[in-house]
Amino acid sequence: MTGDFRFGINMVVPDSRAAWTEKCRRAEELGYDVLSAADHLGMAPPFPALVLAGEVTSRVQLNTFVLNTSFYNPVLLARDVTGTDQFTGGRLELGLGAGYVKEEFEAAGMPFPSARERVDHLERTITELKRRYADPEHKPAPTRPEGPPLLLGGRGDRVLTLAAEHADIIGFTGTTKTPDGAPLAAAAPEEVDERVAFVRAKLGDRASSVEFNLLCQFVKITNDRAAGLAELEQLVGGRLSAAEIGELPVALVGTAAQVADQLRGHRERFGFSYFTILEPFLDEFAPVLEHLR
Repeated sequence: MTGDFRFGINMVVPDSRAAWTEKCRRAEELGYDVLSAADHLGMAPPFPALVLAGEVTSRVQLNTFVLNTSFYNPVLLARDVTGTDQFTGGRLELGLGAGYVKEEFEAAGMPFPSARERVDHLERTITELKRRYADPEHKPAPTRPEGPPLLLGGRGDRVLTLAAEHADIIGFTGTTKTPDGAPLAAAAPEEVDERVAFVRAKLGDRASSVEFNLLCQFVKITNDRAAGLAELEQLVGGRLSAAEIGELPVALVGTAAQVADQLRGHRERFGFSYFTILEPFLDEFAPVLEHLR
């Protein structure tokens, strides 16, 4: 860990074997705590990618961030989870979500279930995974009786309720409510406050033992924060002003020291101590890791 924080890097760029292993090694060398494989069509297959990452690293945790659970048969998924857990020496951290990209279902030739149906399948999957972990006949066996640590990611009431009941780590998207199947959009701080409060009310006695994660969508390390925010304003096509972007929890902009202060503020306000950074910002964010050591 870096101080009181954990930092993950979410790998989203598929690559050759040599390039993949090189950037996995680099992530560990830079000081990231978790190396994650995203689960979208056109990206690296999560479980093989993590097994390969495990072969060329020794310290980082290895995370699916997050599986589109709707694409998986729970029984077959249990085999892949426990097999990957074994092959990575118990370093697997399992991230699950309900799935949200309608176009990916269509590309896979699958119907796009309703949000309710997708969350129903997520709940069935969690139940089946736990049953398989506890079954002495299940092979490969998990490296610990309860299975790998579970991260559940999402923003809706039902997913966050499931997370409060079952997850070791709750992944907050930092996005606002949008129509089902529509592109995601960043949430204002007040919306994130509300989602965190919702979860805390559900957690009860578990509150002190559950880790809160935030996926950071934008990173810009610069000596001119105003210019960095203006650049991001252009990047989002003017949908948000520079001032509005500066308030978003998912946007980290400024010097390494300023961004470190932002993260401390997020920990104080929202309770986030585990941040996941997108792969394109792997090197750009590294000075913040150094600053927090």
